[in-house]
Amino acid sequence: MSRYYTKSHEWVDYYPERKVARIGASNYAQQQMGEIIHIEFPSVGKVLQEKDSACVIESVKIASDIYTPVAGKITAINIEAEDNPSLINDDADRTWLFEITYTQEARGLLSPEEYQRIVA
Repeated sequence: MSRYYTKSHEWVDYYPERKVARIGASNYAQQQMGEIIHIEFPSVGKVLQEKDSACVIESVKIASDIYTPVAGKITAINIEAEDNPSLINDDADRTWLFEITYTQEARGLLSPEEYQRIVA
């Protein structure tokens, strides 16, 4: 597994042996949103293009789109986060939102070090 970040504050874990990417909101993003109260998840089986809005996270402050950095088909959503959205506030780095079987890895992703420089 390799972790990367997007400029729109999503993290991406790649599992190349299965051609699956797991997507979540970055810790920086959850800090900016505040207390998360609801997540509108994509449907399993939905086909998305790179940079499509995949889901919406609602907090007491704002609603934010989460974009998919890769094109493909949604194969799973995090049921635990659906039942308890505050898991993202508790540990954004471990709380994934959805899995997507991708057709091609994303371009323009940031390494953890590059991302930290952007949000510092």
